[in-house]
Amino acid sequence: MLRIAGIQHDIVWEKPAENFANATPLIEAAVDEGATMVVLSEMWSTGFSMNSVEIAERPDGPTSTFMKDTAARTGAWIVGSFPEHTEGYDRPTNRLLMAGPDGEDHRYSKIHPFTYAKEDEHYAAGRERLTVEVEGVRVTPLICYDLRFTDLFWEAAATTDCYVLPANWPAARQLHWSTLLRARAIENQAYVVGVNRVGSAGRLDYSGDSVIVDPLGATIEAPPGEVATIIGDIDPAVVARVRADFPFMQDRVPR
Repeated sequence: MLRIAGIQHDIVWEKPAENFANATPLIEAAVDEGATMVVLSEMWSTGFSMNSVEIAERPDGPTSTFMKDTAARTGAWIVGSFPEHTEGYDRPTNRLLMAGPDGEDHRYSKIHPFTYAKEDEHYAAGRERLTVEVEGVRVTPLICYDLRFTDLFWEAAATTDCYVLPANWPAARQLHWSTLLRARAIENQAYVVGVNRVGSAGRLDYSGDSVIVDPLGATIEAPPGEVATIIGDIDPAVVARVRADFPFMQDRVPR
């Protein structure tokens, strides 16, 4: 059993130190309420900036150091993405870190850069999925635009109890965000935790609409447009029971 918190927060543009200061009390409050994993948004310490030349960090840079130190101090896993100079890539990647309280360090690079915003011109596409078992729960992290690609979820479904998606998803396409999160949970009979930012950046507004969806589609929802934290229990026994009661996945036809 994993008690997961999604923090729906605002972001100070390209100011990691200010975002560290703003996130700290929100993380601590979530842990005080029993959260053992805390999920922040996509590029939570900088905003969804294409200024990768200036803001991308080394793998042991300020954001990863903050996340790992916070995990060690609070005893909870800290999850979120940031721009990273990733070894083996010719450009930075939009890199998600799962930092564990005992020094665990698992990273995933966003497989689908958002070409509509020219993310692909500034960040390289990731090459591999990641699944990590935490407190008996198999967690597969993906990032924002990955949500639109069903195959990523299908390929990981058999070994996943919970998908985690940090995002910077604009309010103008809120309906797509909310609909796709619920669809991915129902079709894969797994939990989906979508954590989106609020506030504004440039011409874009963000309404959050963060949500925890269970394998049957029931939700825990954050109030739109507000800084808020949602907390829910992720129980792998529920996933196993739903898949046994409704064995739909066995009927999938390989493509």
